[in-house]
Amino acid sequence: MDDGVSTIKIFDTTLRDGEQTPGVCLEAGEKLEIAQALAKLKVDVIEAGFPVASSGDFEAVSLVAAQVKGPVIAGLARANQKDIDMAGQALAKAERPRIHTFIATSDIHLEYKLKMSREQVLAQAAEAVRHARKLVPDVEFSAEDASRSDWDFLCQVFTAAIDAGASVINIPDTVGYTTPGEFGTLIQYIRTHVPNIDQAAISVHCHDDLGMAVANSLAAVLNGATQVECTINGLGERAGNAAMEELVMALTTRREYFKAVTGIDTRQIYRTSRLVSTLTGVVVAPTKSIVGDNAFAHESGIHQHGVLNNSLTYEIMRPEAIGISRNAIVLGKHSGRHAFEERLREMGYELEAEAINNLFVEFKALADRKKMVFDRDIEALLSEKSAVKPEWYRLVYHNVVSGNQTLATASVRLETSAGILEEASCGDGPVDATFKAIEKAVGFAVNLKDYQLKAVTAGQDALGEATVWVQQDGRTFSGRGLSTDVIEASAKAYVNAINKMLATCGYPADYQAAGGRG
Repeated sequence: MDDGVSTIKIFDTTLRDGEQTPGVCLEAGEKLEIAQALAKLKVDVIEAGFPVASSGDFEAVSLVAAQVKGPVIAGLARANQKDIDMAGQALAKAERPRIHTFIATSDIHLEYKLKMSREQVLAQAAEAVRHARKLVPDVEFSAEDASRSDWDFLCQVFTAAIDAGASVINIPDTVGYTTPGEFGTLIQYIRTHVPNIDQAAISVHCHDDLGMAVANSLAAVLNGATQVECTINGLGERAGNAAMEELVMALTTRREYFKAVTGIDTRQIYRTSRLVSTLTGVVVAPTKSIVGDNAFAHESGIHQHGVLNNSLTYEIMRPEAIGISRNAIVLGKHSGRHAFEERLREMGYELEAEAINNLFVEFKALADRKKMVFDRDIEALLSEKSAVKPEWYRLVYHNVVSGNQTLATASVRLETSAGILEEASCGDGPVDATFKAIEKAVGFAVNLKDYQLKAVTAGQDALGEATVWVQQDGRTFSGRGLSTDVIEASAKAYVNAINKMLATCGYPADYQAAGGRG
């Protein structure tokens, strides 16, 4: 920009690195829904997945590439021909495809993982970029574990990659080892010691193992990086990645200091954060910066008094800037469809008429059970309807008898394509009894890993949100349910998790299809 302010591109890897978060397993339809939200957020690049990793990943990248327009769609590939060819095929229908290829450059990775010499890595990196350029015009090259690599060798690899056609070179802090001052110096060193650096953009990808991913990324921006790789809510393997919402709002709030801006529509941040939290099953901590429930809460009387007089006393950002409305109470049981549709529009949702009609039915049912419906309630209803999934089982009915001196019993009725299933069971409390009844109904053992229950809003009639995690074949699947009845919410979540598990893995090996009940 001609006023001395640089434009930073946001490379979102929620669908690739973010999905490597332990316990997260997204279906292709869920990935597409997140990608569409990211496009509305106006990220510059969406890394849709790692096509060679599995048929499901290939399908998801292909789906996103074909249907999401606007951002660059990237696919990850190791520096070998098979990976790169698979990425090229998955990106075939992308409006703006990018192959992102990588190889490790640190001595510890060369010796113990790759078992290659520096010369071999240098040659393979260049060859990988050349091959990728035959398939797409936009190639990004990453030097894995760059922050622990020899700086001069790193510069040699980047020089070769750019000569081979890389349009972006990425400097990852793969294990979250570096510090802001050190990382900023590395960026400067690369800028002055890679002779053809003016032919490629400089990107960074920082992990949060020491809690410095965002700080390191911002240090890189101060020292000349023009692309930052990040994830919604900081998702990722181990301690996660740099959180996109923190990076963007730091650059927005402190523009005079960083002299950098992004093209992100910040009003979509909160909604996208909630969508990702819902579909991944990873709960956002209340104290999480920017998007946590407490981010704009003021408990202290002194703080409350100051904010009421002037919000700038204790708020450096307005909640409206990230899409949070200060108008919490929105509608009630007597509200009409027009008022409901208008509120959806004010909240930033643009839905088809049929989707609004279906959601309005759910809203009226909720309004009959609650005195007041809040924005968070509507967001919860929207997220429950997101990403159409195959439903092997649907909860029709549940009944529970429980007490502190009574053995809890539950009966359930499930609908399947083969008919109605009914079962009853006892358990250690009403939720356990309900889960056991569902397990008996489906006819196979379900490995329950975790269960959480929370209120969406305050009040005795609050909407309850249950999240369940189940495991099969070493993979974890999350399910979610909503209801003002927490037992019903829990049952819905359990059935939802089972449906997700079956959609990905099929029935367990010990389940006999001939005698199965599904």
